[in-house]
Amino acid sequence: MLEHGGNLSAAITRYGIPLENWLDLSTGINPNHYPIPEMTPSLWQQLPNDEDGLINIAANYYGCQSLLPTSGSQAALQALPNLRSLGTIAMLKPMYQEHAHAWQRCGHQVLSFNDLNDEQTLNKADVVLLCNPNNPTGKQFSAPDLLHLHTKLASRGGWLVVDEAFMDATPEHSIAQHSHLEGLFVLRSLGKFFGLAGARVGFMLAADGQLKKLQETLGPWTLTGPSRFIAKQALQDKAWQENTRNILRGSSLRLAALLSQYGLTPTAGTALFQYVMTAQAQALQERLAAKGIWVRLFKEQPALRFGLPHDKGWQQLESALQSL
Repeated sequence: MLEHGGNLSAAITRYGIPLENWLDLSTGINPNHYPIPEMTPSLWQQLPNDEDGLINIAANYYGCQSLLPTSGSQAALQALPNLRSLGTIAMLKPMYQEHAHAWQRCGHQVLSFNDLNDEQTLNKADVVLLCNPNNPTGKQFSAPDLLHLHTKLASRGGWLVVDEAFMDATPEHSIAQHSHLEGLFVLRSLGKFFGLAGARVGFMLAADGQLKKLQETLGPWTLTGPSRFIAKQALQDKAWQENTRNILRGSSLRLAALLSQYGLTPTAGTALFQYVMTAQAQALQERLAAKGIWVRLFKEQPALRFGLPHDKGWQQLESALQSL
């Protein structure tokens, strides 16, 4: 199992700080989640209804022609490598590690690239996979550049897989509307922007033929009835979405300014996190943890990722930064 944000149990044991005293900034999840609507108890008793309108609602939200609900994007990314014969996969580095793990586990060769100018690596690839914006670095790729890359890959039977887990705050940069093109796969979920990681709601956006293959691999009832119900409400609530985008943009700028004030100027960021490259990353994580602040550490290219604090967490974070 790979290490992920949100792994507070080890920190609680190591530092002896009770759970209620921690400020967890390690996940990049919206601290103000979509409000959970009331639901009828029968949703817990019945099998999930695939004809409940969720697919149309989600397709309208993402602006795509076809999609498949999955148990978070994790289920889709783990199944995707099984839909293709063994080949060479070019993957952005650093990036969310579960992608590489899934393809390697299925026997594919995984190469890494730093940017789209690395034509030597990209030209070797049967599949190119990246996060946009990237997790954890916040690096963004333009839609024209990605579509150009897709065209080159598709001309030789290749695939482009784009994980847009952090795209909801900036939907204008998404390539979801092009996901019907053969050889293009886009991953989305409700975990980050909507703050509903526990609902395990994700979607694979792709051409119909590929979605049918994926559905056969995943089997029936990929989402629970309650999760489907919540997802439908969240995806249709345009007022909440727009208000949340404004709040997140302001909070992210506030976080960047706060970190900069105490000598941790972010290298880049998104509406949901700030990324700080520093040779002192591990030592800083430990000092912050001693103050009850849990941030995500990246060791290979030393860096810290700071998610957004909840309303009462800003003072706790600033106090901890003052004492570094």
